[in-house]
Amino acid sequence: MQRMNENRSLENRPLGDLFGDLATEMSNLVRQEVALAKVEVAQKAKYVGRNVGYLVVGGAVAYAALLAILAGIVMLLASVLPNWGAALLVGIVVAVVGWLLIGKAMMALQQAELAPRATVETLKEDATWMKEQIK
Repeated sequence: MQRMNENRSLENRPLGDLFGDLATEMSNLVRQEVALAKVEVAQKAKYVGRNVGYLVVGGAVAYAALLAILAGIVMLLASVLPNWGAALLVGIVVAVVGWLLIGKAMMALQQAELAPRATVETLKEDATWMKEQIK
């Protein structure tokens, strides 16, 4: 019943008023979509920033521990191999492990979705709605 009253009130309004209302609503909609995009991008940036921070701090702590452990391994291997051979062997193993870890972290960061997908979808829906309203 209310919908019929809305349709009748729309029929009695001048076309200029209807287009004015449509322009106002579209302007409000665009402002809301921009605000949504800002919030969505801020959330994703915060997520990536926090994890990059953890990666840096964790790497620094692990580096200190790794140096101590590697010194012990080199000393242990030096009893079986020449000093230079023990250091070279440990260095190669550490380089391979480091390369693998860096590659894994880079892949994870590249796969992080930074585009505001929800905003893009609602903008598509809004465009469809606006086309229907103009018809």
